[in-house]
Amino acid sequence: MRNFGVFLSVLASIFCLSKAAFAQEISVQLGPNEVGMNEFFTITVTVNNAAIKNYTDFPNIDGFAKRGTSSSSKTNIVNGEISSSQSITQRYMPLEEGTYTLEPFSLEVNGTEVSSQGKTIKVTPPVERRQNNRRRYDPFDDLFGRNRNNTESEFMDVKEDAFLALTTDKDEVYVGEGFTTTFAFYVADANRAPLQFHEAGKQLSTILKDLRPENCWEENFSIENIYGERVELNGKNYTRYKIYQATYYPLNLEPVVFPSVPFEMIKYRVAKSPSFFGRDRQEDFKTFNTREKTVKVKALPPHPLKDKVAVGQFELDEKISTNSVETGESFSYEFNIYGEGNISGIPDPSIPDTKEMDIYPPNVAQDINRGAGRVTGSKRYSYFGIPNEPGEYDLKDYFSWIFFNPETENYDTLKSEVKLRVTGESKENVSISSTDLGSFYDNIDIASNELQSLDKSNATQIIANLLIAALLGAAAFMFIRK
Repeated sequence: MRNFGVFLSVLASIFCLSKAAFAQEISVQLGPNEVGMNEFFTITVTVNNAAIKNYTDFPNIDGFAKRGTSSSSKTNIVNGEISSSQSITQRYMPLEEGTYTLEPFSLEVNGTEVSSQGKTIKVTPPVERRQNNRRRYDPFDDLFGRNRNNTESEFMDVKEDAFLALTTDKDEVYVGEGFTTTFAFYVADANRAPLQFHEAGKQLSTILKDLRPENCWEENFSIENIYGERVELNGKNYTRYKIYQATYYPLNLEPVVFPSVPFEMIKYRVAKSPSFFGRDRQEDFKTFNTREKTVKVKALPPHPLKDKVAVGQFELDEKISTNSVETGESFSYEFNIYGEGNISGIPDPSIPDTKEMDIYPPNVAQDINRGAGRVTGSKRYSYFGIPNEPGEYDLKDYFSWIFFNPETENYDTLKSEVKLRVTGESKENVSISSTDLGSFYDNIDIASNELQSLDKSNATQIIANLLIAALLGAAAFMFIRK
């Protein structure tokens, strides 16, 4: 009996372990090897005896476009045992006939990784679908207006009066000159087709991989929420929904090319004969595309610093702690460049070296504002100076900054207008003496290596030191003998 009890315990343990393993079962099912242009390919993830709480993105498939996900659940009761499963299905719409490869991939579902070996998928011409007319008769169909052989025929497609566009505020710019790019969806006031945004953020992250030019500096306006704003185009009223906006600054002479990119919207098909109890519209998808856009880039006019200057419209704001100091005293000075342009790319002013004044490297602070389709801001340089020579100083001789103004198409210079009055004595010798090595090297040429007699005071001090050392040595010797 005792052995039988042990056997039951082991059997129960095995049963519990097998049940736990069963509870963790996750599987991936792939769609058929061949689909028509009017059919969906699917990837389905199924979890047994547990709910799907979280999962990573399904893979992309070349030649297909994702068309949303659907979920389903199932519960079975067999001999009193309850089992359940939940599934998530990702649908893919073929874009063109041909043979495509779904590469091996992995998904993480509820924190557990599940893999698939992938497969080859053949896309054929549209497949003719047969209607199934053997549906069970429902006496309420006629009452509620549902008795139709083809459910699809209940809804009709309404032509939309809307479009997707990528626009720039300039068609040609200088190297380093900013232009603002707007990616937006436009809906006319006369539009009657119901439209709705669909995973805008997720789509945009994919679109920007193709949209962002590599030869530009980007200042992103970071649109977090999509709002409508009224605009007029060619005498027609629209509501514009900005999805993405940024200002770009070309870094070289290569044209800036924005390719055509797609954006998917939910477009509803409208019921032909709306009824009180029936649906008045059916969800569908519509893909809109932008047109390719190119911005030409031209070189700056000849100038010794044309490869180093900033491009934009800038002004100078300056401050000085005092207009009058003495030599050796310090003063602080702020050279603040502000305006419209690539604030992050502003090169530092070049300060000449001079013995008349010590000017130390500045503290730098910048402020950038992105709004209303413009990038503005400032870059502030805080200097610390100490004059060494008295006199009248025009700070424009020390603080100036050259830039190119694309509006006037000329180079311009921001110069200080501050004058500094310095009084006191020259500090040039003070500076030299601070690095002087002292009288030791001043007397090295006249010094002698012959023994010299000591004066009386020095001799007395030396003798006293020798006596103290002798007494300490004798005391130590006596201590060791003991």
